[in-house]
Amino acid sequence: MSEERSFEVKLAKSGKVLTIPADKSIVEILYENDIHHPISCEQGICATCIVKVLEGEPDHRDSILTNDERNVNREFTPCCSRAFSDLIVLDI
Repeated sequence: MSEERSFEVKLAKSGKVLTIPADKSIVEILYENDIHHPISCEQGICATCIVKVLEGEPDHRDSILTNDERNVNREFTPCCSRAFSDLIVLDI
């Protein structure tokens, strides 16, 4: 697990960029900004929130994606995962 730090998420559909602080998840910040993305478990075990990654390097913290899926970095669980890169672009 990487050290907690802030990073930015760009929402591709709106172009909006949100800062994700070290102590909050992406979905928390989405909801604080009235952006409702489907979630269920908030622990990365149900696959409800999976979204496509368009740019950036995810820090996968889920238990649902296979190692092969993680290695290609095309999908992401914003409920619990973070980013190694300073910016990650999601298909939201």
